[in-house]
Amino acid sequence: MRYFIEFSYNGKNYHGWQIQPNAITIQEKINSGISTILQKEVSVVGAGRTDTGVHAIQMFAHFDIPNALPKDFCYKLNAILPNDIVIRDVFLVSDEAHARFDATSRSYEYRIWLGRNPFMLDTTWQIQYKNINFHMMNEAAKILYEYKDFQCFSKVKTDVHTFICSVKKAEWKLDQDSLIFYITADRFLRNMVRAIVGTLLDVGLGKISLVKFREIIESKNRSNAGASVPAKGLFLTNVAYTYL
Repeated sequence: MRYFIEFSYNGKNYHGWQIQPNAITIQEKINSGISTILQKEVSVVGAGRTDTGVHAIQMFAHFDIPNALPKDFCYKLNAILPNDIVIRDVFLVSDEAHARFDATSRSYEYRIWLGRNPFMLDTTWQIQYKNINFHMMNEAAKILYEYKDFQCFSKVKTDVHTFICSVKKAEWKLDQDSLIFYITADRFLRNMVRAIVGTLLDVGLGKISLVKFREIIESKNRSNAGASVPAKGLFLTNVAYTYL
């Protein structure tokens, strides 16, 4: 029997989603919690992977077990897991459903605070710039729709076979001191959103032009793009499936 779990987490204390040696990860904690409750080894397959320090408002994973889950499974799992990981739902799906391969799109937000806010230190990147050209950043974001190959925004050492992504939404919104970048695509490369945000900020600060932004994408060279912004401002906000 295959089950999907929907969950959220604050990534501050974790080395990302994927299990790795000598590091605490989200996947490790969820595997351990489920295995403890069911008294058998269980390994979940996530909808994707987030890097160290990145958060998720909505994330999915699936796992297989021979028998139906107990009715209080979700309650028990939340009781075992750390407070910074919360299970939202657990539900039965078809045996062919796949948390990663069936996802049709993923959405992220990158949150910036213009100034200082002691209550958002762990969930925003706080910068002092007040003269950012918000309009130009949105004009540059529109250019992303024109391209499919985003190698220039990908980590150099990565095991992907293609750098092709289809961006469906890319937009900045400003609300007083809160500056948020929204982006949706069918898939994302490692470090892609943080590199895009860093490069768009260079546009907003007048360091590069719209023409240069386009040239950076066409160069397919990571060294030409801007610096990656800190992980703590990045949130995975939605994973979409045709059957959910």
